[in-house]
Amino acid sequence: MKLSKLFLFTTKEFPKDAEIISDKYLRKSNLLVKSHSGFFYYSPLLTRSLHKIRAIIDKEMERAGAQEVLMPILMKKELWEESGRWDNYINAKIMFHLRNRKDVEMCLGPTHEEAFTDFVRRFITSYKQLPIILYQQNTKFRDEIRPRFGLMRTSEFIMKDAYSFDYNQAGLDAAYQTMRAAYKRIFDTIGLHYIIVQADSGAIGGSGSEEFMVTADSGEDTILYCDDCDYAANVEKAESLLDTVIYEETGTAIQKLHTPDIKSVEELVEFTKIPNNQMIKTIIFKMIYEDREKFVAVLMRGDLEINEIKLQNLYDCLEVKKASEEEVVTLTKAQVGFAGPFNLNPEIELIGDHSIKSVKYFLCGLNTTDYHYINVCFGRDIAMPKTYELKLAREHDLCPRCGKQRLKQKMGIEVGHIFKLGTKYSEKMNALILDEAGNKVPMKMGCYGIGTSRIISAAIEQHHDDKGIIWPIAIAPYHITIIPTIDKPGVIIDKAEEIYNKLNDNGFEVLFDDRGVSFGFKMKDAELIGIPYIVVFGKKTVDGLCELTIRKTNQTIEMGIDKLQDFLRDSLNK
Repeated sequence: MKLSKLFLFTTKEFPKDAEIISDKYLRKSNLLVKSHSGFFYYSPLLTRSLHKIRAIIDKEMERAGAQEVLMPILMKKELWEESGRWDNYINAKIMFHLRNRKDVEMCLGPTHEEAFTDFVRRFITSYKQLPIILYQQNTKFRDEIRPRFGLMRTSEFIMKDAYSFDYNQAGLDAAYQTMRAAYKRIFDTIGLHYIIVQADSGAIGGSGSEEFMVTADSGEDTILYCDDCDYAANVEKAESLLDTVIYEETGTAIQKLHTPDIKSVEELVEFTKIPNNQMIKTIIFKMIYEDREKFVAVLMRGDLEINEIKLQNLYDCLEVKKASEEEVVTLTKAQVGFAGPFNLNPEIELIGDHSIKSVKYFLCGLNTTDYHYINVCFGRDIAMPKTYELKLAREHDLCPRCGKQRLKQKMGIEVGHIFKLGTKYSEKMNALILDEAGNKVPMKMGCYGIGTSRIISAAIEQHHDDKGIIWPIAIAPYHITIIPTIDKPGVIIDKAEEIYNKLNDNGFEVLFDDRGVSFGFKMKDAELIGIPYIVVFGKKTVDGLCELTIRKTNQTIEMGIDKLQDFLRDSLNK
């Protein structure tokens, strides 16, 4: 392709609203053009990269035994009501929905579990027809509150979602491992450094959930991991072990302490000189269900935080919210900051995190404004509530698997997520089959997603320098740019065009910068758009020489023009 014919319009400045490097480079080069918030135009160069990503995914899906289908983007409300997810997504305000001229309510698909389940249940009636894996690469829509970071968080995006259907747990486990291996091959082929982490299943549900995280400082997800035992988890899912704290057996009786307008743990530490790990705070949450609300008070050691995702999963509710100041005052008869397990409103369920079980002679609230109790002991002064794993794991906590090493932290970009759905959808949607004994049972399902378009941003976040993008070979829109130093007819232009045609004829993907602009302008564009190899034809062309720059290393090599094709072939095939 000659650049004089290419739909390419680079700019000198970064867009003012671009926050991360991938968005800056994609939009400075106009490979990606913002239409409006959360929606983008893809240029021809970026579309080529997208097609390559899709092709890599297609190849590995076929190798894994998955069959490609295409689902409608618009889906009827009734289908989502069958699964029980319509209200969840409407309440979360992340689903685009509309009514057609027949007043049928529909949604633009944020995900397609319901559609795939409906499709399969129409034809699969016996275990003998299983297993089967179906997938698509399709456009999805989510009404993001704040679309940001270019293709990382958009309202419209391209996703690969696959679904496996089996009749027993062994089949589901096998499909899960098959897809897990396929994902590793996909991201290895693309050239991404990633970590597989334990993850929360979120609104999709199910169990056995893992995320494929591309490590990058700009990532929105926090990963906690252990180098020694390969433990890794998204912070939403992560667990950890705490260092043992020795609480001195003082035998001191419970006392009521006047703490005027002293509410936070930090203020209480300063006022009482009691360490924060010898305090127990009480946080009141509101659990929101489709038809009701429920208040829960959670006891947590003072130096720790509550993981609200774990709390939501424990109660299997639509949403978890901290009780408002007004609700706290109404429920506890005290100002915010003085809630505690004593004299608690019977309408509030009391639970605790496992961390409170070993705390002795602690400080806590008593639901009276400006007062706390100190020297409180479970079993002596108050009963121990049921406890659960609810704390937010932190960097430097002990690894929950090996119990020896400290957890480390990295930021990551989620590019893939796999789930064992089990019967979550098949049971609710009556996707039943006859098993070997002739009994009707729900199919066992798995779900496997890849952010096809998000991979573009993730790849650039890992592969760039201060000049621009450095595309991994596998997804580069073109592999080679040929740049003559002058644009006047003569030996340099003739030889450059001759090599361009020769490389094209031999299957190489080549750009030829024949534009009537300066050499410096051409080089800056080539570096910005990230083509892996830049070949310059200049004064030494008459001596049979050219210069080749490798963008990955910024190494420039002078070589004979007659050696160029073999060098490029060897480099591209590595």
